[in-house]
Amino acid sequence: MSAPVLLAASHGTSDPAGQAAVAALVRAVADARPDTAVRGSFVDVQQPSVPSTLDALAVGVPAVVVPLLLSAGYHVHVDLADAAREALPRRVTVTGALGPDARITRVLADRLYEAGLSDGDRIVLAAAGSSNADAVADCHTVGRELSVLLGRPVTVAFISAAQPRLSCAVAGARISARGARVIVATYLLAPGYFAGLARTAGADLVTAPLLAAGEAPPDGLVETVIDLYERAAGGSLSVLCDEQVTAA
Repeated sequence: MSAPVLLAASHGTSDPAGQAAVAALVRAVADARPDTAVRGSFVDVQQPSVPSTLDALAVGVPAVVVPLLLSAGYHVHVDLADAAREALPRRVTVTGALGPDARITRVLADRLYEAGLSDGDRIVLAAAGSSNADAVADCHTVGRELSVLLGRPVTVAFISAAQPRLSCAVAGARISARGARVIVATYLLAPGYFAGLARTAGADLVTAPLLAAGEAPPDGLVETVIDLYERAAGGSLSVLCDEQVTAA
């Protein structure tokens, strides 16, 4: 059997900077894995879609779908799982989301230092939010990891779908800050609509997303994508619905 195609599936955005940043990540993954066919696809907003990208592969070629999503919510458990089932009899594996992962937490810390983090600053981690309880729990895990890494408290908040909402968390942090700055650590993959909302939440500083416009993708993100692919392609899988549609 031929090696699986690595199909990197991002949410999609109408923001040109976000589009360019995600495309740069997919190129970086392809450059790091010259022996692997790498394709980009989208679950919403942009084209090509995941189903159409799978349909375009040669007959019999397996695929590993790596969600370029930070938490495993609806898109992973429903949209991508459905796309994998619909691709039968092609063997399609859907991996877990990118986070939580220590390398991504490190990128969050780097973004804070780049923004000018100083002693006394209050930090609010801004995640997109999800109605999926496990996805929300994953964001809290990232917040705890970031707190340990920085040696200071981190409040976790959400832009949509979950509580507390970012603007409320920023306001609460400002009340307790007693004049100190409030910094939002943007736990979003790339520039786009949600990143714009994070900038309007009332913080003194807002960090760039993990993929910053005009910058090379962080090595940690590239490595995380490749590791998810390699674990799935190597067979360390759990069955999702039958022997041909699996999830790492």
